[in-house]
Amino acid sequence: MGWLNRLDRLIAGVIAVAQWLALPLILLLFLQWPLRDLVRAYSTQANDLAQIFFALFVAVSISAATRSGTHLAADTLAQYYRPLTRAWLKRIGGVALLPWVFLVLIAGKNFVVASALGLEAFPETYNPGYFLIKCCLWIMALTMLGQSILDIFRPLPRDKI
Repeated sequence: MGWLNRLDRLIAGVIAVAQWLALPLILLLFLQWPLRDLVRAYSTQANDLAQIFFALFVAVSISAATRSGTHLAADTLAQYYRPLTRAWLKRIGGVALLPWVFLVLIAGKNFVVASALGLEAFPETYNPGYFLIKCCLWIMALTMLGQSILDIFRPLPRDKI
């Protein structure tokens, strides 16, 4: 299943890049006050850019948490399940998530496409880039779709009794 490995590497790569958004996000949030109070400029631009980084970070973090087994995992009980049982539960969870992912993709179409085509700016500052925050809705749904496909089609472990 070469396509499964490619999808796995793609999602891992997106997560690997997105995790580094935390550093500039923290820096931009920290710099807002000095920029506003000392420099008296660029604090709104720092805030707007931080919002974009935060949206991208959160959009990918759901799939990252799912991949690491920390998202929606009732590990207190599940740690005692056999590996095959855990794999089947993960597979069922991937199937159960698909309707929600498609709902987000379809219901958000007009919302995301109109914003992206219009290159929507931030409403308060008119700085460019607000459309990226709305596009993060689809980024979140697509990474979750990819992770669900991986969870559904990943080979089951051999169960040892």
